[in-house]
Amino acid sequence: MTVQLPVATPAQVRRYARTLARRHPRALVTALVLHALAAIAGLGAPRLLGNLVQAVQDGTTRVTVDKVALAIAAFVIGQSVLTRFARLVSFRLGERVLAELREEFVRRVLSLPLSTVERAGTGDLLTRTSRDVDALARTVRFAAPETLIALVTTVLTLGALALVGPLVALPCLIAVPILWASTRWYLRRATAGYLRENAAYSDVNEGLAETVEGARTVEAMRLARQRIRRTDGDIGRSFAAERYTLWLRSVWFPAAEVSYVVPVVATLLVGGLLYTHGMASLGQVTAATLYVQQLIDPVDRLLSWLDELQVGGASLARLLGVSAGPDEAADARPGAAGSPGGTPGPAADPVPLPSGAAPAVVAAGVHYSYVDGRDVLRGIDLTVRPGERLAMVGPSGAGKSTLGRLLAGIHPPRSGSVTIGGVPLVSLPLDRRRREVALVTQEHHVFVGTVADNVSLPRPDATEAEVRAALRAVDALGWAEALPDGLATTVGSGGTELSAAQAQQLALARLVLADPHTLVLDEATSLIDPRAARHLERSLGAVLAGRTVIAIAHRLHTAHDADRVAVVADGRIVELGPHADLVAAGGDYAALWDSWHGRH
Repeated sequence: MTVQLPVATPAQVRRYARTLARRHPRALVTALVLHALAAIAGLGAPRLLGNLVQAVQDGTTRVTVDKVALAIAAFVIGQSVLTRFARLVSFRLGERVLAELREEFVRRVLSLPLSTVERAGTGDLLTRTSRDVDALARTVRFAAPETLIALVTTVLTLGALALVGPLVALPCLIAVPILWASTRWYLRRATAGYLRENAAYSDVNEGLAETVEGARTVEAMRLARQRIRRTDGDIGRSFAAERYTLWLRSVWFPAAEVSYVVPVVATLLVGGLLYTHGMASLGQVTAATLYVQQLIDPVDRLLSWLDELQVGGASLARLLGVSAGPDEAADARPGAAGSPGGTPGPAADPVPLPSGAAPAVVAAGVHYSYVDGRDVLRGIDLTVRPGERLAMVGPSGAGKSTLGRLLAGIHPPRSGSVTIGGVPLVSLPLDRRRREVALVTQEHHVFVGTVADNVSLPRPDATEAEVRAALRAVDALGWAEALPDGLATTVGSGGTELSAAQAQQLALARLVLADPHTLVLDEATSLIDPRAARHLERSLGAVLAGRTVIAIAHRLHTAHDADRVAVVADGRIVELGPHADLVAAGGDYAALWDSWHGRH
């Protein structure tokens, strides 16, 4: 069962937004000043037109009309120029902020423990990396600058309206209660609504991804109807969530539209009454009406983009929430709240690992379950000596891969401990843990970039000679040099397509370059031809000499070459020893060996 990743609180989102603003004070101030100047330039025309109307009434138009026309033209041109540069500064700032957001999100995702990603499933993470990032991009690129422009224009226009005359400005306040009540009603519901909408979309993605990835199992187990019901339910919930947010907008927007028209009518009516009673001039009424009419555009844009800000805020909360999950390492530290026998207290820095040779990996009394009450590992006791090559074999579903993940620090045990050099493995900071122990599975990804870029991911500063040496160690240098541009050939999506076996060799070359002292290989050569895999493993054996290697494999020649073999069955280690001793013992391993050797 998948569990969606956390979502940041509104306070965390606001704090992060303030942090972003403080990173670019000069650009932000420049944008504000330019928008203010553009708004001020836009305020000249209504006042001048009011003066012109008053001049017509007073019979002085011969003296003022030419000057008024030139002044209005100057204000319009000035506003256009200032608006152009203000928007340019705003959009440049938005692009910089968006780039920072994307980079930080990638860092947050890459720092997630693999166990957290596995529990969350691919659907939620995929939705956050695609739909939520796109929504936030629209907010940063357009909603934030446009809201800034509308807000500055609205404030300055209201100020200009008050300067025309307090009495003629009062009628526009009739819109305030309508806008305040409707907007408050909307905002109290919108954030939760958009979060539900995005979460429902994540469920749709997750369900579809599971169905596609497990298509053969679905067909073999006749689960098609069940998967269709699941998809229909997910789509139904997504539809209901989107319908709810649409209903919010359908109530809020009409109320806002009414609030635009009412002040214009009220200003004309009240202004006319004031004029007839000699309490306001015709020029004041004209200017006030034009200002109120001019308020419609910025207020409308402010409210329209406010809706987009709600979408962007919900997306930002989901992106920030990626790294807001529980710290598994903290739970494993001695004395941490929730750890066996521990008492609440401040988390201490982990004990440094001993220097020198690779430390031993020790599992003691390990139990682990994916679902409460159903252990898949039971009472595992295992010591992997420094520099030892240990092979783990056993039937499918016995728990080999799960045990490998615990030994690599991917999962913390439910009870018991997994230590490296006497230090609980999951208590190490994530980046340190990955340097100490590397897990390589049969699932590999080729990133967009050159072959050299792909190999040097763990060490971006690696020289070309080191990259070639890593490829040579995994028998990949030949085909890599034969590509159109050699190691500079672009691979990955949109580039030269590599076979599954070649992608696996790239992953192994990265491993060689990363140079960890302990490796967990989970079917790491399964996609390579058996004879080629045999040669590759021997080549890797020479490169990885002196390192601790834990190999999980179905090909028993891996076990034959290992120092010891651990036979896993039903979540337990049922046999442990050198290949020859286990074959001579005539137990489970001997049966596996005879069966496999007879087929090969």
